[in-house]
Amino acid sequence: MFLPETYQAALFLMLLSMLCWGSWANTLKLCPGFRFQLFYWDYVIGLFAGALLWGLTAGSLGRNAPAFWAAVIQAPLSTILWAAFGGVVFNIANLLLVAAIDIAGLAVAFPVGIGLALVVGAVSSYFVSPAGNPLLLFGGVALVVVAIVTDAAAYRKRESSAVATTTRGIVLSLIAGVLMGSFYPLVARAMSAQPASGPYAIALFFAIGVVFSTVPANLLLMARPLDGKPPVDGAGYRRAPMSWHVAGVLGGAIWCSGAVSNFVASSAHLVGPAVSYSIGQGATMVSACWGVFVWREFAGAPQSARLLLALMFVFFILGLGAVALAPLY
Repeated sequence: MFLPETYQAALFLMLLSMLCWGSWANTLKLCPGFRFQLFYWDYVIGLFAGALLWGLTAGSLGRNAPAFWAAVIQAPLSTILWAAFGGVVFNIANLLLVAAIDIAGLAVAFPVGIGLALVVGAVSSYFVSPAGNPLLLFGGVALVVVAIVTDAAAYRKRESSAVATTTRGIVLSLIAGVLMGSFYPLVARAMSAQPASGPYAIALFFAIGVVFSTVPANLLLMARPLDGKPPVDGAGYRRAPMSWHVAGVLGGAIWCSGAVSNFVASSAHLVGPAVSYSIGQGATMVSACWGVFVWREFAGAPQSARLLLALMFVFFILGLGAVALAPLY
């Protein structure tokens, strides 16, 4: 299987995961009127297909580790359960995050939810598998916390007349962030188990956890939506244009590509899961750029909101820079 042999290669994979994790939600924006619960069925199909495809390609290359199917078959039960449980926790968090995106927009839901996930995931992953300079790592995480608070303040300025919606969107983002930060230590535990199964097999077990937990969780959200809208009619899935289904599958495949890249990078001894996850969650900044500059979510916002948003980008860049340097010092 393909594994990075230098820090530069691992850093490239971490940046790729950041780009993928920060961009997949744009596919939801391409489906106006498609309730996110219906979109999510296609998203999960794309996520599982992506894990399988990466395993059969990059996961089957080279001779420095067991091939993909051999790693899957030989994986101990504990590894399968830790990875699958990580998929379940992620899935619940992601459903809440997509609901928050639907309410608050990309420029808010991602910085608040994923920014908090970075804090939770980085700290907990470091204790599972310590790697990198703790001062740079946790100093960078602290700067990200400042960025989260700044972004939430910018959103309050933008939506000062819609307090109920603001509160609902931010609360959902915070809950999603805590859960999103909790899934990666479970994955790190699966990858540290012996005999090692490798990141590609872990990604497949993770995807299986996502698939099995989607059925009850998404059906519940269809019956009791969190966005204040009426219950979702399943017939809407069949009526949706094919382009919307394609967008959903593509969104899942993009997120999965980011996950596989991140899992592979974290397998590099120099990097470790805390650093890999932290840089990958720079997705917050990528998604905020999409929301602000492409989807114009802050168009017409007061100058004070735009100033706070600019400060958010500064704090995120400084924080992620510190985290990126942590393995080198």
